[in-house]
Amino acid sequence: MKLTLVVPCFNEEESIINFYTEVTRAFKDKVEDYELVFVNDGSRDKTPEILRAIYERADNVKVVNFSRNFGKEAAIYAGLRQSSGDYTCVIDADLQQRPEVVLEMKEILDENADIDCVAAYQGERKESKLLVFFKDKFYQIINKLSDVELYPGASDFRLMRRQMLDSVLEMSEYSRFSKGIFSFVGYNTKYIPYEVQERAAGTSKWPFMKLFRYA
Repeated sequence: MKLTLVVPCFNEEESIINFYTEVTRAFKDKVEDYELVFVNDGSRDKTPEILRAIYERADNVKVVNFSRNFGKEAAIYAGLRQSSGDYTCVIDADLQQRPEVVLEMKEILDENADIDCVAAYQGERKESKLLVFFKDKFYQIINKLSDVELYPGASDFRLMRRQMLDSVLEMSEYSRFSKGIFSFVGYNTKYIPYEVQERAAGTSKWPFMKLFRYA
């Protein structure tokens, strides 16, 4: 089974090498065949140069470069389109989502043919009370207005089978909301808690006001 990691990147020059190193370490002797699809979302730092250097020395790396910053949703979609894996995972480059959790997800899919996707949600909430409040309200409002229920606290961090990925890619939404699409396609999803780690380097690309506008 081939596994693809889709990694959106925006100004992640301080994180990418650490991320690549940690994935290589975690997957060694545990994942026989895998690829990394990095999507450079119009970064203005040295992200493009670092990704090029990794691409030139690794035969399991793909790089997609945007001409400008189109946003994480566009980056996720572009990365998913490049996946050639039997399993595909969306994961951030900042190591707040650990590659070891991907191995847990893979084990669940390997052992349960009836499960199509394993998605992670935040276990212990270490965010400010204000941010937690607004996130909870967001899910409450969305679930009241929509026919598709979103699992509270669930992120884009998930591993899905090829059949589900193909269904996701068939959705030709102009303004994409990945978590909503993942739920809308209707595949059996198991939710597991994970602990969000501190950023390995750099600063968050999702300050409060950006999250608010995104919502």
